[in-house]
Amino acid sequence: MTVGRTKQERERLLAALENPVPAGGVGPRVVQIPRNLLCIDPAAYVCSRLAGQLADEWVEYVAVTALGSQTKYYRQAIDSLCRYVDTALGPAAEKASLSDPELFDTLVAWETALPEGCEPGSTVPSALASAMHLLIVRRDDHRDRAVAPALARLGRRAVLIGTGESTERDEFARKEKRALVRAAWQSVHATRKRLDDGWALAATGRHPDQGSWTSIPDLLWGLAHEQITPGDMRETVPPLRQWPAPLQALAARPDGTSSRSMARFQLCRRLVAQLYPTTLDLQAFRVLLMDATGHASEEVTAFGESDVEFLPKGVRLTLLKQRAGWRRHRAFRDQAPAAVSPPQDDDAEGRPVTLDMPRREASEVVRQLLDLTARARTNAADVTDTLFVRATVRGDYRLVFDRWNPAVTSEGFGHWAEAMGVEIQGDRHIGRLRKSTKVEKAIVTGGRISAAADDHTEETFAGHYAQGTTLRIMSGRTIVTAQQHWFDQALTRVDGPTVVAGAESEVESDLLRAAGLSVQEAEDIMNGQLDMGVSHCRSPRQSPFGRPGELCPVAPLSCLECGNAWIPPSNLPQLLLFRTHLEHVRSRLPPQVFDKVWGQRWKNLRAVLEDRTPTELAQAREHIEASRATLDLPLSAYTEFDA
Repeated sequence: MTVGRTKQERERLLAALENPVPAGGVGPRVVQIPRNLLCIDPAAYVCSRLAGQLADEWVEYVAVTALGSQTKYYRQAIDSLCRYVDTALGPAAEKASLSDPELFDTLVAWETALPEGCEPGSTVPSALASAMHLLIVRRDDHRDRAVAPALARLGRRAVLIGTGESTERDEFARKEKRALVRAAWQSVHATRKRLDDGWALAATGRHPDQGSWTSIPDLLWGLAHEQITPGDMRETVPPLRQWPAPLQALAARPDGTSSRSMARFQLCRRLVAQLYPTTLDLQAFRVLLMDATGHASEEVTAFGESDVEFLPKGVRLTLLKQRAGWRRHRAFRDQAPAAVSPPQDDDAEGRPVTLDMPRREASEVVRQLLDLTARARTNAADVTDTLFVRATVRGDYRLVFDRWNPAVTSEGFGHWAEAMGVEIQGDRHIGRLRKSTKVEKAIVTGGRISAAADDHTEETFAGHYAQGTTLRIMSGRTIVTAQQHWFDQALTRVDGPTVVAGAESEVESDLLRAAGLSVQEAEDIMNGQLDMGVSHCRSPRQSPFGRPGELCPVAPLSCLECGNAWIPPSNLPQLLLFRTHLEHVRSRLPPQVFDKVWGQRWKNLRAVLEDRTPTELAQAREHIEASRATLDLPLSAYTEFDA
């Protein structure tokens, strides 16, 4: 086990870790830890002294921190390091100790070699190295436990290897979630029926000594009234060959066969399951509570009877989130009564059973959980911090009432889903259900992270919950919609003037009005009141290049890229003069600078002139030669910019 303690001390500590009872019913809850995860035998290694030091720190750390699933990393780290030290140092490993500075190089070599035994990108090497650093630092913090300064400094610095990469789990598809919730309600009703039938059958029995040790009602009566124990059944129930058919069927495997060595044990477990809920039964309540409340698994399974307050139209729960150290009070309101009656289904015997599936009411789920676990919680009076209490028969035929242990593979969420016939694509992990409720909340709130991240930080939502398929698709659709909006705006936007075709004598007020101008705008253009030099402007005080109500600040230099500009035939001479000006500018500026400053106007000007006939261009040149056409440009038109 560990070095530095007596055998009795180790056994008491391990027993406390297996069946922890918080003092006075308060304080942090210590999760149940299987003994095989806590056992380290230092004698199994050459470096038994080092193994004992690390094991002492590990067991104490687990005892005071209520460490749960992460316990395995500490055991693996100790085992991996001790095996490495044995191989690297050989017989000299017997003297290895955390107080020996010569262990520094070996510890560094072990840490840097951890990724070699794992897949690329695995997070396990970093977890093992971090666990070892913590144990070293913890021992160094003790006044009476010596640690070499070099090892202490190594333990307090960051690990020497990368953290690896983890893949976020995706949420359940809507079809999968509906199937899970429906299966959970079916499981709840099946559990209630099984327990009701079991207690009804026990009521018809009597003590097996007066009746029979092969009678199911008598055995149930004895277990229900605590007159017999599974240990008594182990000693008194006759061999399998003497059992009646109903008793053999109760202890049989799914394929109908029975094992002589395991028949009594299976019989005890099946009989207890007819009186009290099992871990597998409680999986359904976890699914329903997570769906109804939207909270994490650790929260909906960590409130006791004193944390429940029923309201006239709902329930208020006190939820504890151990990882964040948050204790919060949340009220969950009942839904309005449905306009239609709830659906019905048939049980195994064809009798109609009303199902409570469409209602996502936390109060109803809590009531049923309280009712189904009442007897089990009565027998586990020391467990007050959770309603998830079950009965189980241990391998030594002890009947135990304690908090459930969903980490057991044969009674885990995946096994429950498979037993209920729910098909799930991908990882069968309960955490995906939490993500599904987060996705629903994000959809309802219009994608606002501040509203969806109501029980954690926005950074947590963005880095963890927002990585699911549904929200990625929603984000993609939002981006595509925004892109399409601006693309449509770009297609409908007018980045150039409107050219009025035809000869100057053919342009009339009616033609301009037909082209989209108002009566006043058409008259002003015909009268020359809106002439800006190279074009006419329909609205000089509504320029896209200036503030509303102010006269356009960029006319006439930017008129050729403005949607307000209208170019009648009378502006053709000024356009030719403007082209001559731009040709001079183009000959002086670098091509990149000219394209950036004048490029769009130059293209639009060329397009306007190319649409004019040679006759129109010749007449315009005659106007210029006769000095009847001039072009007035601001001083900025003659300034050359390098950028």
